[in-house]
This record gives sequence, structure tokens and C-alpha cells, in this order.
Amino acid sequence: MATTAAEIVPPDPDFRDIPLKSVQVGSRRSSKSAAFHSTVLPLYGPLFELEVPVPLEFELPKPAQGTYADPKATGTDLPTRLLNITIAALGLLITAPLFIVIAALIKITSKGPIFYKQRRVGLDRRWRNASARHDSRRIHDLGGRPFTMYKFRTMVTAAEQDSKEVWAKPRDERVTAIGRRLRTTRLDELPQLLNVLLGDMNIVGPRPERPAIFAEMRQAIPNYHLRQRVMPGITGWAQVNQAYDTCVDDVRRKVEFDLEYMKTRSPSRDLRIMARTVPIMLFCRFGW
Repeated sequence: MATTAAEIVPPDPDFRDIPLKSVQVGSRRSSKSAAFHSTVLPLYGPLFELEVPVPLEFELPKPAQGTYADPKATGTDLPTRLLNITIAALGLLITAPLFIVIAALIKITSKGPIFYKQRRVGLDRRWRNASARHDSRRIHDLGGRPFTMYKFRTMVTAAEQDSKEVWAKPRDERVTAIGRRLRTTRLDELPQLLNVLLGDMNIVGPRPERPAIFAEMRQAIPNYHLRQRVMPGITGWAQVNQAYDTCVDDVRRKVEFDLEYMKTRSPSRDLRIMARTVPIMLFCRFGW
């Protein structure tokens, strides 16, 4: 569901060639220095604003042993992924007229782009395969594969001063008139259906976070990084049980929901969470 911090962030300086310490994850060790590599399919050109992740340096906590099963081993990964792709494709077809209406309203009621895009921390595949090569290409460990997430813009441009993340709050003055309605109904998340088809997200899963916020939460909340063992989602077990985050304690409670979901993840569970999301959107629950 919706992100907790403001959406529009100025680009940060290029962070390549920054030497970082080796990071130990289980029995693996990452390269001390490597070039960041990722490929993102551009959408709609200048309509978007881009955030580049801030370079971070930190030690990754060791994962808990024997707590969460490998989805491939349980046989739920492929069926769950196929379900999410199918629902996302149908959702895009059904909501295509709504995309046009929302885009027009955003453009008419406020200055700035219709869409924005932002770097988020995605799936971490390294814990499954110690010989995976993609980790050695990173100059630092973000906690998962970074990807570009798309949303309808709901805040004014330059909503965050000095590029500092700010918790969203009820009656936030940075939210536009149409943006407030989009946030309460969760319609601002519709463009993330594209992320599902691009292979970055599922419809159901833990919400992805920005690299800077992810680093803070990983240090503050035990087992926070374990959320990255499954694909992030547009909605999730945490989102249908709790409102937007306003502090670290809210995030801590959502992590408990996310880890509970991971233990019982299946196509049928995803369908139930999708079904519970519909009335939340229709009756504007948990949003502001």
C-alpha cells in the first residue's frame, strides 16, 4: 500500500567508485568495490521524477536460521507468482480508463508530473544461492535488488526539504487535493501493476522501502531484512491490518505481520489478502 515517507525527492549525487567495507551475509562475503548494475524499463519519459538511492555503508545482520522456508522448496513460489501476474494483467486492462481519468485530474489540479518513480529495495535472492554472481557487482549491499517503483503523484513537488525523509501524517499539507483522495482509496498505487509485470513486485507481499529508510529500519528492528526473502507487494497482510506508518513502532508491528505472512504464504492466502484489500479501498480504511 502507500509509502510512509514523502514521495518527491531530488536526485542524489552519483555514488559509483565509493569504497565500502566487505559485508558478511551468512557464509558469503561481498566484493569490496564493484559497479552498481541495474536496468529499469523507462515509462512515459519526462512524466516521471527519479530518485537515486543514497550511498550507504552498514553491516547486514545475520539471518535467523531455520525460521523461514525457501518458497521454492515448499512449491508455493511459482504458483503464487503466476497468480500475481495474471491478476496484475487483468487489473491493468480493467483500470485503463481509470488511469486516463486520474492522470487528467492530477495534471489539472496541481503543477508537476503525473507519475513519479522512486528507487526501492526489492527481492534478495542471495540467501538462497551462495554462488549467485549478481551480488559481486554491487558496490554496497542495499539488502536486496534495487528497482524503480511507479506511483501516481499525490504530493506537491519538492515535498521533502534537503532530501530528508519525512513521515507522512494525517492532514499532511504536502498532499494535493486529488492526491488525498488517491491515497485514502489507494488508487495512487495502481501504476505498480506495471512493476508486477516487469518482475519487480507481486500484488501481495511486504511493502518495499527506500534504501535510506531500509538501512535505518534494518538497524532498529530485528529481522527486518528477512522481509526481502519474498517479492515486495502492492498490498500485504500488514497493510490490511494496520494504517500508514507514523513512527518506528508502527513499522515494527508491520514487520511482525510480514513475517507471519511469509510463514504461511500460498496462492490461496494471496487471494484472501487481495479480497480484504477491496473493502479497504472502497471504504477508505487505514489511509489518509
